[in-house]
Amino acid sequence: VQLVESGGGLVQPGGSLRLSCAASGFIFSKANMAWGRQVPGKKLEWVAVIYSDGDAYYEDSVKARFIMSRDNDKSTVYLQMNSLKPEDTGVYTCAACSGCSGYVCYEPYWGQGTQVTVSA
Repeated sequence: VQLVESGGGLVQPGGSLRLSCAASGFIFSKANMAWGRQVPGKKLEWVAVIYSDGDAYYEDSVKARFIMSRDNDKSTVYLQMNSLKPEDTGVYTCAACSGCSGYVCYEPYWGQGTQVTVSA
């Protein structure tokens, strides 16, 4: 399993970023995929999960601001992040989930992560 994220960076509050995660090494179209966010000193929190059927679920603080999508032809998932806030800052990591419940991913296979910094 290989997951490679891209698209992170520095953005001002209120701005947008689009993260990508290119997957290989497994049957992507059958996989449930997730984005997690890690802030130093805090536990990783799950931000969004997209199921193999295309349904997506979100953590409450990002609902209506973030949109997770997938392109099975490209074996890629995306996280469109809008109206970004300083508290969205963190390392965003893509994961392929062994199991899921709502927006929570279990027994993940991880990517390396990409830094998102929201600051003026």
